Amino acid sequence: MKNRYMNPYIAGTILGLVLLAAMVVAGRGLGASGGLKYCIVSAVGAVDRSHAENSAYYSKYFENGQKPLKNWLSLEIFGVLAGGFISGAISKRLGFRIEKSPRITNTRRLIFAFLGGAFFVYGAQLARGCTSGAALSGMAVLSLGGFVTMAVIFGSAYIFAYFFRKLWI
Repeated sequence: MKNRYMNPYIAGTILGLVLLAAMVVAGRGLGASGGLKYCIVSAVGAVDRSHAENSAYYSKYFENGQKPLKNWLSLEIFGVLAGGFISGAISKRLGFRIEKSPRITNTRRLIFAFLGGAFFVYGAQLARGCTSGAALSGMAVLSLGGFVTMAVIFGSAYIFAYFFRKLWI
């Protein structure tokens, strides 16, 4: 069987249970962009500690002996990576490959993937959080903003899909 994936209804239910567990245990919802920020701040502190402690931006993450990697968001990122690896190993889908349309080159696919990721991270920093965290966590607590965010995510995806369809079809 080629490309065996989990049933989306079961996967969605499991995601909902993980979100519920995060709310109960940590008192917070799910989100990824903050975890990446804490990992980068920690790396900057490891490379040049004096710069991190004297920088107006980085120093707040090291106040009172705090360690950015001990933040729950950093632990969430490591859990996502471990979970993805375990899932890939169980389903025998570990390996490096570039999924793309046969009409574009690997280089073009990687450039557009990098640009999309860069825009996502930049937007997440402007909004002080990632869209998926805002939508999932917001909808979980029945926030109107969460529902609006989800509608805008899917609406803009349909609009932009028309313009970028040649990268996939």
